[in-house]
Amino acid sequence: MSDLCVGTAAPDFELRDQDGNNVRLGQFRGVSPVVLFFYPKDNTRICTQEVCAFGNDYSQFRDAGAQLFGISSDSADSHTKFSRKYSLPYPLLTDSGGEVRKLFGVKKTWGVLPGRATFVIDREGIVRHIFSSQFEAGAHVSEALAALRA
Repeated sequence: MSDLCVGTAAPDFELRDQDGNNVRLGQFRGVSPVVLFFYPKDNTRICTQEVCAFGNDYSQFRDAGAQLFGISSDSADSHTKFSRKYSLPYPLLTDSGGEVRKLFGVKKTWGVLPGRATFVIDREGIVRHIFSSQFEAGAHVSEALAALRA
């Protein structure tokens, strides 16, 4: 597990989005802040609430100049269907082996459910805020927006 904490550099990674595009965290260094939210699974109740809440407030993330990405271990095909079903305006990244989740130290809940955590990374690649709550999906959005504005 990672000892990633606020004030440390976010680990670089590369994952594919639902359209097959490679996304590397490092490509945003010096360009824009990044908000990454790790969620357990497409098409589950709380995860759907969370991804839709991020979608509903997407314009606020764009206004703050931030790049927004949802990350789970679901397949690109699952992400494509999920994204289309809810008209998500931001990419979903596939972390099939959970390696990026481990890099960021996102722990499992009760040792079985993939954790739900949000990271706000500044334009220099430094983690500025971490929020983790398995069941308060909407709080991830408000926490991330508050951190971007700070």
